[in-house]
Amino acid sequence: MREIDIMAAEAAADDQKLEDFVLKHEGFVLKCAADATGRYMTKSDDEWSVAQYALIEALRSYDLEKGSFYGYAALVIRRKLIDYYRGQQKYRPEQTVDPAVFSADPVDAESVDYTAYRIAESLTAADEGEALRLEIETVNALFRTYGFSFYELAACSPKSEKTRRSCAAAVGYLLEHPLLIHQLRTSKKLLIDTIAKNCRIHRKILERHRKYIIAAVEILYGDYPYLAEYLKYIREETGQ
Repeated sequence: MREIDIMAAEAAADDQKLEDFVLKHEGFVLKCAADATGRYMTKSDDEWSVAQYALIEALRSYDLEKGSFYGYAALVIRRKLIDYYRGQQKYRPEQTVDPAVFSADPVDAESVDYTAYRIAESLTAADEGEALRLEIETVNALFRTYGFSFYELAACSPKSEKTRRSCAAAVGYLLEHPLLIHQLRTSKKLLIDTIAKNCRIHRKILERHRKYIIAAVEILYGDYPYLAEYLKYIREETGQ
């Protein structure tokens, strides 16, 4: 266990230690804010205050069992900045992500690469789509714990209507069973046998679309309203 994690845990129970910790980590806060927004950040920016309060919240809610404090704090700061941009309405989600990422239409390797390029290019626009961009940044970090990235989704999305419905059924089943989602997050493995048996879906479909199903579950179960808009067909299919 790192010393910084212990210091963070102690700061939660001592106001003076908390204040000292926050003062010593101003550089960390600025870096997290810059990483989250994709632009240089100073203490004169409004985001600075949002990020600083987020650090305090992270300290007060931190649990040593959650792992690295820095990783946890960075996530809290990113989430708070997402909320901030939502409140400021500095976003235009229809222009910041290509629906092909979640498309049911056939795509080839070239189109997948172009889709990823087009998304990455559009997300660099200043003050445009900040909330959605931050959602993508957050889920991309989450997806990497499963061994894939956000930009791989176009390649593993269901192509036929039948497969699309099967994937929707698998996602809907997991959303109805939070305990299974907990097991998924703990093991980082899709519970293929359980889903196949209870949903009567062929194992090959689940194996082939593992990344897509996991991504859809995390997006719909988590706090990603703008990305969830691209997956609303799943809720319509499952009646949730």
